Formats: sequence, structure tokens, C-alpha cells
Amino acid sequence: MIGRLTGRVVESEGDGTVILDVGGVGYELMTPLGTLGRAGREDGTTVLHVHTHVREDALELFGFATEDERVAFRTLIGISKVGPKLAMAVLSGVSVAELARLVATGQVGLLTKIPGVGKRTAERMVLELKGKLSPVSLPGPVTAKGPVQTPGQATVLAEALVRMGFRASDVDRAVAGMADLDRPMGELIREALSLLSP
Repeated sequence: MIGRLTGRVVESEGDGTVILDVGGVGYELMTPLGTLGRAGREDGTTVLHVHTHVREDALELFGFATEDERVAFRTLIGISKVGPKLAMAVLSGVSVAELARLVATGQVGLLTKIPGVGKRTAERMVLELKGKLSPVSLPGPVTAKGPVQTPGQATVLAEALVRMGFRASDVDRAVAGMADLDRPMGELIREALSLLSP
């Protein structure tokens, strides 16, 4: 089993599929949206915590920026009728901390905003995940004042900027300083570029 890979991203697609070159071998991994922005290092390498999924007809690798994400993914795929693709959609739509808060507070309605998650699946997730996600990552209450942004404007924006060649640490600072991320992506990118330009 492959547990962790460190290398350089040589290909990246909008759906989260990446090719990570590790010592001349290209590993194809599925990652939640936004992972590359958080898993990159200053030296240009990327470290991914890997879940190896073995099926009858395929061997699939799923990469995550943190061990918490990988644990959440493994917990999600342990739920009846939640496969790897749906688990990736969940982790692309909300962070592990947000997921833990939604589960702890029983926010079924907000979970259904994630593509592929219907009411029954959301109810099953709340029931089966309660107590399984770290309560340490519950920094504040969940409010229902806005829908879960899917796949997360900040995440998509950060990943787009990293793909343009900006360093992940600079991107994170710029995105954190932006207000109202519920706007068209083009507008967000223009504002972020103005913040990142010297």
C-alpha cells in the first residue's frame, strides 16, 4: 500500500486529478479540490497523504493535504452507499472542520447542498459520523445563514492561483484577506491578482 508521496505535480485537471512525478514515476491521484494549494511546499514539491483503493478491476490512489483529510475520507467511505467519488465530493465541498461541525450540530440541510448528497445520505452521514470526526476541530458554531459553498469558492480560487504559478502561502494570505467570496470567479481572480501583484 502507498501511504504518502512527495514529488512534483506535472499535470493537473479541473476535476482534482493530478499526476505526481516521484523519482521519474508519474502517479495518478484523485484529490479534493483545493488540495494542491495546501499540500505544496516552498521548494515546489507537493506532499500527499495517500489512500490506496483496491477494486476488482482497478487500483485507485486518492491524495490529501493532511492526515485529517485522509482519516475523514476513510471514515466517509465506511458509510453505507458512500463511495470514494461521493467522499471526494464531500471533501471538495467542505473542510474536515466544517464537516465535523455540520455533523456535530446535525445540519442535514447544509450537507444536502453538496452535489450528490441527498437528504437520506446526509441523515446517514450525520448518524454514522457523529463522534467519529475529531471534536477538537470544532472552532465555532455553524450558522445556517449561508449555503455550503460547493466546491468552495475560496478553494477553487486558491487552486486556480497556484496553477498560475503563485506560491501557496502567498495565495492563502491573499484569499484570506478578501471579503465576500460569493461572487463570480472572474471577479474574484481579478481582485486576487491585484492583491498578489507587487
